[in-house]
Amino acid sequence: MTVRHIVLFRFNDGTTDTQIAHLAAGLSALPEAIPEIRAYRHGPDIGLNETSWDYAAYGDFDSPEDYKVYRDHPVHQEMIRERVLPILAERAAVQLTLS
Repeated sequence: MTVRHIVLFRFNDGTTDTQIAHLAAGLSALPEAIPEIRAYRHGPDIGLNETSWDYAAYGDFDSPEDYKVYRDHPVHQEMIRERVLPILAERAAVQLTLS
């Protein structure tokens, strides 16, 4: 079973390209720091719809337990505190199983 975690972000007004690049660098570092991540992708919305969220990320895990290791991992939690929360207006997330 594969567990996929999908997260969407809306940024605060005034969020800079530098802050978004800092977030992207933090997200890119997660797979090396957390071996339970099987696959990880992220990026900004490409602007096709006005109602879209600003940024998305998804990760694949071999089990719910591996997802929870990622969720609670100190490197992930630090990245959230330092790079996500300062620019975050809204967040949505879902976890699902892939066949």
